[in-house]
This record gives sequence, structure tokens and C-alpha cells, in this order.
Amino acid sequence: MADITMARLHEAMVILYAVSLVFYFIDYLYKEKKAIRIAMSLLGIVWVLQTIFLVLYIFETQRFPVLTLFEGIYFYAWLLVTLSIVLRIFYRFDFVVFFINVIGFIFMTIHTFSPVQIEQSPVGDALVSELLFIHVSFAILSYVAFSLSFVFAALHMVLYRMLKKKKWTKQWANLPSLGQTQQFMTISILVGISLLFVSLVLGLQWAVISLPEFSLLDMKIIGSFVLLVLYSLVLWRHRKGSLNGMNYALAHTYLFLVLLINFFLGSRLSDFHFWY
Repeated sequence: MADITMARLHEAMVILYAVSLVFYFIDYLYKEKKAIRIAMSLLGIVWVLQTIFLVLYIFETQRFPVLTLFEGIYFYAWLLVTLSIVLRIFYRFDFVVFFINVIGFIFMTIHTFSPVQIEQSPVGDALVSELLFIHVSFAILSYVAFSLSFVFAALHMVLYRMLKKKKWTKQWANLPSLGQTQQFMTISILVGISLLFVSLVLGLQWAVISLPEFSLLDMKIIGSFVLLVLYSLVLWRHRKGSLNGMNYALAHTYLFLVLLINFFLGSRLSDFHFWY
């Protein structure tokens, strides 16, 4: 029972860490005080849980846990979380803190769902299944966020043309402004990019554990990384001020079509992503 609880708590840490990354990303781009408070709170919970497990492991083994690769990865992840918290509190190095946490999340995921952990755990098969479940859940949530950005993009284009043709009526009075639709587009893809990145990390980890062999050249993997890069590029250009208004909305629309192609065609052409 204790082993099962420990396994569940490690899974919870990964999820909390993933969600904190989303809020760190939002804070890094927009300096939202609420976002950084949530991110720091979640990361603080992760650090406390990591520290408790580390201390318990030291008492159990009567030594410092750095003698194996499995132990070293966990200690390395703990150090990265500790370092990121210190840098955020005392120095406010937001860019550095965000990327330290990206690396820390990757190694925390590797540790939690590593083959060694799976073999040692009495719920090893369940861990693998739940890793897949978390991966798929984050992927679907990212698609929802991207779909929302498409809706606001379409609304932006409709509103723009209505205003340009001076066909504004009271029926449109309760709709958001052009500025608000652009803002919601940005928030939606920002969240979507974060969730998709987390999903890809978890998905690759699941593939390494579960599949006897797999290729990074799988169409679904390639399509997902292309999608991540394209959405990130659009967000970056928008932040630089070179992509706004109708062009920004059109970019969201085109990328949503790419998303649909990857979702349906990519799954059909994939060697291990199957949809029935």
C-alpha cells in the first residue's frame, strides 16, 4: 500500500510540475503576478514532496542517493527545483528560471517513469498506463486551447470585416473587441504550446518504456513537433510586433488546419498512434 501511495505521489508531482510550467511560461511572457504566484506555489509543493522523499530515502538506505544513475537523476532534478526557487526569490532571473524548470521537469519525468522505477514498483503496469493517460490528456487539452485560439481568430476576422464595411449592429454589441480577441488568441496558444510541450515529453518517455522500438521519424511525432515550432514562431513574431491584426488571425486559422491534419492524417500514418 505504501509503494502504491509513493507511486501516486510521484505522478502527482509530475502533474503539478507540468502545470507550474504553464504558469511560468505565462509569467515569462506577460509578467502576470497571479501566474507567478500560482507557479511558485505549485513548484513549492513539488519541492517539499521531493525533499520528503529524498530524506526518507536517505534514512532507508543509510547513504546519500547518488551512487546509481536512477538516484542521481532524482537528486539532479531536486537540485534544479531548489536552484530555480532560489533564483526566482532572490534574483528574479525569469528567463533562467523558466528554462531550468523545463530541464528539471524532463528529468523528473524520466525518474518517475524510468524502466528501473517501473520494474521496482508493484504497480509498474499501472504507471505505464497512467503515463500514457497523462500524455494523451495533456495533448487533448493543448488541442482544446488551440481550437479556442482558432475560434477567437475567426471572430476577429468577422468583427474586422463588419467594422470595415460599417455593418455594425446591436447584435454584435456583446462580443469582445478586436483587441480582446487578439489577446485571447495569444493566451490560448500560449497555454496550448505549454501543454503540447509537456505532452510530447511524456509521450516520448512512454514510447521509450513501452515500445520495443520506435522512430522519432514517426509521422505523428514529426507533425506534433512541427506544430509546436509553428505555434511558437507565431507567438514569437506576435511578441516582436511583426504579426498582428488580420495577419495574426489568419496565422491562427492556417495553423488550426495543420493541427487537424496532424490529428487525423498523422494518426493514420503513425506506427503506434492508432485511432479506431
